[in-house]
Amino acid sequence: MTATIYYDNDADLELLKDKTIAILGYGSQGHAQAQNLKDSGCHVIVGQRPGSANYDLAVSHGFEPLALDEATRQGDMVNVLLPDEVQGDIFRSQIRDNLDPGNILMCSHGFNIHFGQIAPPEGVDALLVAPKGPGHLVRSEYEKGGGVPALIAMSEGASEETKQLGLAYAKGIGGTRGGVIETTFEEETETDLFGEQVVLCGGVSELVESAFNVLVEAGYQPEMAYFECLHELKLIVDLFYEGGLSYMRYSVSNTAEYGDYSSGPRIVNDDTRKEMKKILAEIQNGEFARNWILENKAGAPAFKARRRRGANSQIEEVGRRLRRLMTWIDSKEV
Repeated sequence: MTATIYYDNDADLELLKDKTIAILGYGSQGHAQAQNLKDSGCHVIVGQRPGSANYDLAVSHGFEPLALDEATRQGDMVNVLLPDEVQGDIFRSQIRDNLDPGNILMCSHGFNIHFGQIAPPEGVDALLVAPKGPGHLVRSEYEKGGGVPALIAMSEGASEETKQLGLAYAKGIGGTRGGVIETTFEEETETDLFGEQVVLCGGVSELVESAFNVLVEAGYQPEMAYFECLHELKLIVDLFYEGGLSYMRYSVSNTAEYGDYSSGPRIVNDDTRKEMKKILAEIQNGEFARNWILENKAGAPAFKARRRRGANSQIEEVGRRLRRLMTWIDSKEV
């Protein structure tokens, strides 16, 4: 089935002229969407906890942040852009009772609505507008005159007006410049989690670090292993981005292309695909969501321990040292 995709001509920013858009959370997506909407002429307010770095950031960008409950009361369209793991509790304590019939409850990831942690009250439509890129890219592409493609979805029974307001919102953040694909909360949530776990974060991270360790254990210099297994990955991903798998294979050497065909299927084999299907099933049946919610209820001890171990691994130590010597890149440390 061919996807329905909307562009600039399909959206009308004028629909937002009398609306107050409340952005709850001024993190990665919040800061980008709030600034883009403001630059598009929309009336934007920000809800952010005082005393936080993001509160100060919002002030530096010309906003006067409000408490979350007050921002919700003032908003016609309320976009919850807080971390997934805290949204449910904050919704129940500060957001739900401050929504009025006719308001639109928004998000940029359907996790909490799809898995029942957030249930919009009667008379409030749920709307998803999800840029397919991190916040800093949503902002930088908008500033350059481009836009990051986005997704749009509505809750069952949502009005046509909600859909049109959603398309206007997507236009305000630059999404219709790149194209806005119509989807569902279920499809967005499950494909997003699958992509993160199997490819974009989990799959790639494990592949890179495992390959690095194999080379180092075989006696090769860690610096060489870092360049071959991590640093050069950006070059390949850029080729994917520009022209897909075929353009990558066209751009690399014949030797590299032959190695792609002969060795790739030995790394991602039938056993790997079985695990992919198992991971998808755990996402679909709510097992992953349950585990993540319970992990956070317990204070996220396993999550934090794994993060600490990862930050202190050999590949990270080597990478930090090498990146300090690469004056041509904007090296980041966390």
